[in-house]
Amino acid sequence: MVGKTASCAAMALTVCSYVWPAQDHALAVAAVVALTAVNYVGVQKAAWLTRAIVAVVLAVLAAVVTACLTSSAAGTAHWAVSTDAGFHGVLQAAGLLFFAFAGYARIATLGEEVRDPARAIPRAISVALGITLIVYAVVALAVLAVLGSVFK
Repeated sequence: MVGKTASCAAMALTVCSYVWPAQDHALAVAAVVALTAVNYVGVQKAAWLTRAIVAVVLAVLAAVVTACLTSSAAGTAHWAVSTDAGFHGVLQAAGLLFFAFAGYARIATLGEEVRDPARAIPRAISVALGITLIVYAVVALAVLAVLGSVFK
């Protein structure tokens, strides 16, 4: 319970620091309260909102990939691996990947909400992890094609 609460707070702060950096804490609290309210009114409304958020996120990521791959800077980046990332850099990357893949476990909690959960839940987890892996790999390669792997 504590881990999920900390994950929720960290993700809310991360999103809100991009949306409105000057008011990130207040906006993060408002976002958590709003999403809690949506979940409280029922799974149907929460599922609709989840689909809308996923659609917006995938559209933004598709725009980033398209911009990167059509950029004149694509292909000129250096693909050399930086050796000065160190332990701190590895921990930062691991934290980002943790949040990128953290949502799949929520699927297992929906056992009462789906028909034939013994078949549907393992399939949903595999599909969710596969799609997430593919999307993040494509975004990473597109961004690396423009920026390179060494940030100075």
